[in-house]
This record gives sequence, structure tokens and C-alpha cells, in this order.
Amino acid sequence: LNRNQELKELGELSPHWDNLRKNVLTHCDQMVNMYQDILTELSKETGSSFKSSSSKGEKTLEFVPINLHLQRMHVHSPHLKDALYDVITVGAPAAHFQGFKNGGLRKLLHRFEAERRNTGYQFIYYSPENTAKAKEVLSNINQLQPLIAAHADLLLNSASQHSPDSLKNSLKMLSEKTELFVHAFKDQLVRSALLALYTARPGGVLKKPPSPQSGTEESISQDPPLPVRRQDSIPHHSDYDEEEWDRVWASVGKSLNCIIAMVDKLIERESGGEGSSTSSKDVEKDSSPVDSIITHPKEDWYEQLYPLILTLKDCMGEVVNRAKQSLTFVLLQELAYSLPQCLMLTLRRDIVFSQALAGLVCGFIIKLHTSLYDPGFLEQLHTVGLIVQYEGLLSTYSEEIGMLEDMAVGISDLKKVAFKIIEATSNDVLPVITGRREHYVVEVKVPARVFESLPLQIKEGQLLHVHPVLFNVGINEQQTLAERFGDVSLQESINQENFELLKEYYTVFMEKMPPDYISHFQEQNDLKGLLENLHQNIQAKKRKNVEIMWLAATICRKLNGIRFTCCKSAKDRTSMSVTLEQCSILRDEHQLHKDFFIRALDCMRREGCRIENVLKNIKCRKYAFNMLQLMAFPKYYRPPEGTYGKADT
Repeated sequence: LNRNQELKELGELSPHWDNLRKNVLTHCDQMVNMYQDILTELSKETGSSFKSSSSKGEKTLEFVPINLHLQRMHVHSPHLKDALYDVITVGAPAAHFQGFKNGGLRKLLHRFEAERRNTGYQFIYYSPENTAKAKEVLSNINQLQPLIAAHADLLLNSASQHSPDSLKNSLKMLSEKTELFVHAFKDQLVRSALLALYTARPGGVLKKPPSPQSGTEESISQDPPLPVRRQDSIPHHSDYDEEEWDRVWASVGKSLNCIIAMVDKLIERESGGEGSSTSSKDVEKDSSPVDSIITHPKEDWYEQLYPLILTLKDCMGEVVNRAKQSLTFVLLQELAYSLPQCLMLTLRRDIVFSQALAGLVCGFIIKLHTSLYDPGFLEQLHTVGLIVQYEGLLSTYSEEIGMLEDMAVGISDLKKVAFKIIEATSNDVLPVITGRREHYVVEVKVPARVFESLPLQIKEGQLLHVHPVLFNVGINEQQTLAERFGDVSLQESINQENFELLKEYYTVFMEKMPPDYISHFQEQNDLKGLLENLHQNIQAKKRKNVEIMWLAATICRKLNGIRFTCCKSAKDRTSMSVTLEQCSILRDEHQLHKDFFIRALDCMRREGCRIENVLKNIKCRKYAFNMLQLMAFPKYYRPPEGTYGKADT
């Protein structure tokens, strides 16, 4: 809805671009109506919000995660400290109703981008990186503009109270946010987008055509436009007055400098000559007109700052208006090319992301509540964020390739999500999600007494980030076929890419956490050795190398992360995996004797919550395996006799 409104606010365009916009808006309105219809149907659902594995292909439920549960093991020992081990089990986030005939998101997005790049068409080609950058800048604008306005009002409030300390603090916050705002526009993309939009206006003809550079910069023609060549076509050099944008953009920084100079002057006069050290760091410098302002008696702080604040807000509004329009024009290009296909990809991505997000929110809230009184965890939460590790058991054969391609994109998209903990003001403690596709914030409500015990950074509303990683190892008979006659490169690529992400997180963790915490942490854990072992196993390209999953899960637990285990429906293979993980923890951490390992494993699979989960899904107390299938499974992933057989799944 927001994007549609931004397209409508693009202003007057030449007939060619205006027709494109109308076409895009028509299709987007249809999409919005479809989403609203789905919401209406979901609101009719009563009773349990559980979606069983047998419902995974239902259209009205396609945004809902499959078989989402918390698997918790509580270990009690008379000699050792009690311990909780949580794993979220959920069906792999995938668009089952849409089907996998043409593959999943990873393949579809790659194919779409290749076609868009390599086909001549009457649009301006922006690379995926530039399109993503445009979305990121728009997201930053939408977050920062109201924050700056709020901090400016706080500064005026401090001035009216005539409080030097409060004035300094308010100015510090205003400066930080304004500098972030100015920095967001230090990108050639905004300038080139302004030029592109200028040429798309009626009569917006360049004084001379843009000069191509190295065959990568194309001219934009008027109605009718010339086909754009197959390289990146962002226009650059021309007689278009880019300096005008520079002046508008720099005016925000200059306005801030005026405010800083005035505050310094006011505080200096108040303290009888002692100067203030407040300064702007990254903002563009210019001679301040403050010296020319007629100073008033010191009780008139508000009157002296008010016109400067108004100027800042006006300058910021002008920048936002121009930048929003130009970057929205960039996004129009993505939508305008192969419109139906683009929107179907967007729908598929939203479906997969919605399923992944529901699981993530569940996992985050559970992890938060089980670790509320662990100061090390809370410091890690606001300092480096949390690792979220997904264990996939999907094969790289037939339809499950498409599921894995969906899952890989959906989990990667979770890096756009941040959490914010707020104090609950009523009995309604359901999380609230705000934002748009480029950036979501999930507000998690906690009781007042809990909120008061949290670190200051969290109480002040600092955004808490998550770092999702996915490791997949197929274990069923279809994976045997893939390894012998098919292709396992998708699994290898996913595991290698996500190992790099995990290693990145570990590096940041070791750099940013306090030294005393790190020294204690290193005494307890050999994470470096585990990471090296994981890397070796990923490189080994061994068939059904389940050690990859064991190592990744161990690293996640030692890093206070959130654990997920997924297969197609989180019912059969997932049950084998989580029970094996639980027994391994009992053996390695709680002194379970090796002679009782298999007995405990069979017991967990025959009795308790996993077989009950099967019953809940398919009304039958049998894992959906047969003897022939199980011969292809790794040894410790086979259920005991009598617990498997023919079952509708």
C-alpha cells in the first residue's frame, strides 16, 4: 500500500512512463486485494491456529507455517544444574500451493534477473544491488525523518526549560540521527535516479545526451523510448544540474551546523565564557550564519533556536521529497519489466517469508524469556545480536529441490528483521510487526517488572538484530538418488555460503563482547576448533554427511543461538533428528552412559511428544517411513520397530 502511494506521488510523467505506472498500479491493486481476501479468510478460522502437514497445500493457509512447535528437553539431575534445551520444529518455509514445477525462489529469482539483464526492453535496467540499495535508502528515510523531527522537538523543549545539560543531550541525539540521514544520500544512485526521473518528466529533455562510459551508461530517450542495451543503464554525465541536488542535500548538514553553533553560543554565554565541545563530524561543513543572528537575552533560547529548527525540517522535507520520488522511479523499473512474473515472484517470496517470520518470532520470544536473567546473554543480544541456525533435512531431488530453494531465500530474508523490546501497558502481549519488505521491526512486549531489569540499551529501544544461517543435509532415499545420479551442488553452495556468515558472526562476537566475558567463554568452549571442523566437513563432500548438522547445532548452542530443525513437514525426519540431538546432549553434557544411548533414543521416538506430534498431524501414531526407505537413512536416523509404516502424509 505504501509503495502504491509513493508511485501515485511520483508527479507528472511523460505518456510512456505514465502508462507504465498505471499498469503497475493496476496490478499492484489486484495484489493488495488478493492479500486482503487471504486475511479475511484467515480471520474466519477459529480454534487452534495450528496448521497440520496435511494442510500444507491449502491456498487460504499458505502464509501460515507448517506444524510449528517448540521441542523442549528439561534435564534434571541431583548432582548437576538443571538445564533447558529448546529447538523450534517447523516445516520448511515453502510455497506448496504455488508448486515447484519450475523450481523454487533461488532459481526463479536468478532466472528472472538473467532474463531482465539480457533482454532488450524499453525500461531502464538497474542491477539487483542498485534496486536493493534504493529500497534500503527509502527504508532509512522512513525511519530517520520522524526520529529527527522528534529529537528537534525535544531540543526545543530543552531550550524552553533553559536546561544546558538537557540541551546538550538533545543536541547530541539530533546530531547523530541527522548525520545518519545525510550519510544515507552519499550514493551515486540517488543522483542518477534524479536524472532518470528528470528525463521521464514531460519536456524533461537533456541539453545533451548522457555520455556513455565503457559501454555501461545509456541515454534515456523521450516518448517513444529507444530499447536499452543489455548492460547496466543508469544514466550519468549530462547538462542536467546535479549541483542543485548537492545544494539541497548539503543544506540539511548546514542547517544542523547552524543549530550546533547556536547551542554552543547559548551555553557559552550561560556559563560565562566556557565553550562547549559539541561538534558535527560527518556533516558537510560551511560557514555558519549564526553570527549574523541578533542574539537575545538568555531567557529567549527557544525563540533563537525555533527558526533554525524550522529551517532544518524544511530542508529535510525537500530532500525527502526529491529522494523518495527518484528512488520510487528506480523501483518502478523493476516492477514494469515482466509485470505479472515479477508480482508472482513477490507473492511467492512473501508467502515463504511469512512462514519463516512466524517461526523466528516464536523462537526469539522463547529464547528471550528463558534467558532474561542471564546478563551475558542480554549483553550479547544488544551488542552483536543472535545467531539463528536452521537445520534442513530436505533432499536435492525432485520437488524438494524447489522447497530448499524457497527455504534458502526465506531464511536469508530474515536478516531484514530486527526486534525491539517494549514495556507491556495492558494484558495484550502479542508481538506487533511494523515496517515494510526492506526492514521489519517486531515489538516484543514484556511485563513492567521484567522490563525494568533489562539493560539500559534495550530499555531505550535499541534494535536487536538476528543473523540467520541455514545448513542442509538430505538424509532420505531421494538424497541417495541425487548423490548417485543427480546434482547436490545446491546443498553444497548453501552450506558454504552460510558457513561464511557463521564465521563472520563469530568474528564480530569475539571482537565486540567484553574481554572478561570472552576469556571465560573461551575457557568453556573451543568454538574455533568446532568452526574449523565444520569447514572441513563442508569441504569434504561426503555423502549424507550428518556431522555438518551436529557441528552447526553445537556451535549454535554454545553461541546462545536459536535452533530450528526443518524437513518437508517437521513430522518424520525432523523427529528423528531432534531426538538424536537430545540423546547426544544427554551423553555429552549430562553423563548418559553409552550403553543406554540407543535405549534412550528409541524411547524418545516410541513415547512422548514426537509420536504425539505425528498423531496430531495425520491422526495416526506411525512415522511415514517404510523398510526400503529406511535402508537409505543414516543409522541413527531410523525409528524403532513398530513405530513406522504406511500412513497418509
